[in-house]
Amino acid sequence: MDMKEITPYRKKALEAVLTKMMSRALDCCIVTDLSVIRWLTGFSGSSARLVLTREKCWLFTDFRYKEQANREVEIAEVVIAGDGFPAELSSGRYSFGEAVGLQSDDISWHEASRLIDQLRGKQRVIPVDSFFDEFRMIKHEIELVKMRRAAEISELVLAEVITMISPSVTEVDIAAEITFQHRKLGADKDSFDPIVAGGPRSAMPHAQPSRQLFKSGELIVIDMGCIYEGYASDMTRTVALGSVSSEAREVYRIVKEAQALGIASAKSGMKASELDEEVRRFIKAHGYGDEFGHGLGHGVGFDVHEEPRISPKGEHVLQDNMVFTIEPGIYLPGKFGVRIEDTVVMGPQGATPLQGFSKDLIVL
Repeated sequence: MDMKEITPYRKKALEAVLTKMMSRALDCCIVTDLSVIRWLTGFSGSSARLVLTREKCWLFTDFRYKEQANREVEIAEVVIAGDGFPAELSSGRYSFGEAVGLQSDDISWHEASRLIDQLRGKQRVIPVDSFFDEFRMIKHEIELVKMRRAAEISELVLAEVITMISPSVTEVDIAAEITFQHRKLGADKDSFDPIVAGGPRSAMPHAQPSRQLFKSGELIVIDMGCIYEGYASDMTRTVALGSVSSEAREVYRIVKEAQALGIASAKSGMKASELDEEVRRFIKAHGYGDEFGHGLGHGVGFDVHEEPRISPKGEHVLQDNMVFTIEPGIYLPGKFGVRIEDTVVMGPQGATPLQGFSKDLIVL
């Protein structure tokens, strides 16, 4: 396969994937996850299927993306599938070998059944799950540059929008402004719908912004991120509108210290579950173990939620150039919630946050 035109980190990724395919005795792999397709080929469209073989790769898309695919795709021959991917699959124009891996963790039963029917009698279809995770978790410096820029954009946006918070503004107003400012500063889009929740609603970790006005004396959780050239950022800060209760300030202090502990404790070679346990033990010792019910963090890359999962069940071993969040929280139903989150990159000296935004309690 001629790889002289391929970006170096994509060449390395493709070589690693093909090596793994050979180790699994796979002649071919059908990729359906658009995030994997973009990571491996550079194609950013919303309709694509990628077929990898040991000798050649094809990216199948439709007429809408003809020019875009020819500009973006690096490792594969672009095929405009006028009659759809299953028809191309059964056309006999492509050599897939005997053992075909099908990305089973990102395909509907309907599509999988159709593809299996097309291949039946010609190839042996083997489901593959989480096949690309081990490669995507380790970021190349080119990827880190884009992730740092995504983080920088969101920090600039957060600094702007918190100045707009007042008792005459709603959660939806701030969420909409986040989206607008992200695009204005060069992001592709939000990496997820912004979470903006004040008062008792801040005790819901994934609250959807409402038309509720902010009230003085409340904590406000803002969880946000953007996509820049395909790569995500993710950060959370909790701010106060006016003076808040001593209980709120104390919980904020505990979460802030827990988050700092998570960053300081992260080391290459430790299991993700061990890092989660370190922080969870600290919060439990302060009497709030039952109020920290989600994992400590998650990987970030092309997807805002990917491996490794930093949770009690996280089995991955942390390695240099992994990127993940550290985001402890305490949530008191009917009262308030506090969450503080940075995205960090692992290195020989430990975890370095991509964000530098203040974690002192900002009183507006």
